[in-house]
Amino acid sequence: MWKIAQIFDGDYGCEELAPGEKPKVTVTLEDESGERRHLSVEDDWLIKNGIDVGSIWIEK
Repeated sequence: MWKIAQIFDGDYGCEELAPGEKPKVTVTLEDESGERRHLSVEDDWLIKNGIDVGSIWIEK
């Protein structure tokens, strides 16, 4: 089972988004053995689904 260990917003305003592109964040997932994975996810999607640090990650 993967859990969200960290959400990092690396956008400091220096890069412009393409038309229609939504801001993304880097999500760090961690499993029970300490293995980590990093994903780029739309920030709006996380907010709309109530996903935050400590949440269980169910997407594949």
